Amino acid sequence: MEGSRLRVSGVLDGTSVTSFTEQLATGKVQKVVFEDATGGTAEAAQAYAAAIRTSGVQTEVRGQCHAACAYAFLAAKHHRFGSGGQINGLLIPVTSRPKPEELANRWRGEDAEKALAAFGPGSQASSSASADNALMPIPTVIDVSTTASSAPAAARNDWQPEHGVLFVSNPTLFGRVYNAFYCDGTQGRDFSRCERLSNADPYALGVLTR
Repeated sequence: MEGSRLRVSGVLDGTSVTSFTEQLATGKVQKVVFEDATGGTAEAAQAYAAAIRTSGVQTEVRGQCHAACAYAFLAAKHHRFGSGGQINGLLIPVTSRPKPEELANRWRGEDAEKALAAFGPGSQASSSASADNALMPIPTVIDVSTTASSAPAAARNDWQPEHGVLFVSNPTLFGRVYNAFYCDGTQGRDFSRCERLSNADPYALGVLTR
């Protein structure tokens, strides 16, 4: 806790949900800052998101925010990337490759909650993305492939933390540059293998607010 800002990092799992909820319930927290928070279960994402929606706090990402962190971040009415010289990345798990028309509404308001609910209650999170396992840095210039595979229908209820849509913000001399990518899960932590998405401005899609 830093003044009215609550900083959260590492893997979001069930061990800290109660403490997180209690701190928001005090009314002293105005903004939750997710800093290099990766991994976590779908159940934890739902619990963190519910606490954020109930309290009405704002959220901010500094560094990387993947899997459970991403849906917790989106639960706030106002959710932004932090300023500074760091590369910000938001990896939102999906059950299958989203169609262009789906991107427009998937993560706006209640639609983000519905997207999270698409993962069944019995979903299991991969423990491969842990706080002790550092992510490879995302390069400023990324070479992307031209094709990407979709998740099989039989696995639609599987929570795969590294399968999702990645929004990246790189600092430059002329301001920040935003890009979006589809990661099919086979890339591991090498996000240069993800497929670049066109017409996926995070502000236009509601992934970031101003």
